[in-house]
Amino acid sequence: MNRLKENYKNNIVPELKEKYNYKNINEIPKLEKIVVNIGCGDATSNSKMLEAAMNDLKIITGQSPVATKAKKSIAGFKLRQGQAIGCKVTLRGEKMYNFLDKLISITLPRVRDFRGISNKAFDGRGNYTLGLTEQLIFPEIEYDSVVKVRGMDIVFVTTAKTNEEAYDLLKGFGMPFKK
Repeated sequence: MNRLKENYKNNIVPELKEKYNYKNINEIPKLEKIVVNIGCGDATSNSKMLEAAMNDLKIITGQSPVATKAKKSIAGFKLRQGQAIGCKVTLRGEKMYNFLDKLISITLPRVRDFRGISNKAFDGRGNYTLGLTEQLIFPEIEYDSVVKVRGMDIVFVTTAKTNEEAYDLLKGFGMPFKK
């Protein structure tokens, strides 16, 4: 069993239950899924860029990504409806906890001038979005094999009803929020 999952059951659940006075154990917020998304706007002119982004995402998460398609046509961006312009991976269960553990303990400390992640990126419904500027901070990515340095969004979807509950949940997992 993953150490974060064990920590959740043994430490986080009792703390949240006591702090928010939950009557039912199912009310306690939990991490539902993690979605990792890479936007690849230059894939409109060069399909190899999307393949490279998908390969990087597969190496980082250990799971095959799905191509995301444009919802509507935008002539200014030379974009047609249904054209592949990005990729994403949805992590659940054991892989989700393994990815979160790797993100907190290995990847985020490798960011230059890291002073913690923002505590203002909650969406009002208990979900948190973390934007990274480059994929090179992940230890699995080799610098020489990178086609283009790209950023990515990591969305933590929780069952929390408020931002405060989600903050306490992620803080319990060890997310390095700014003071």
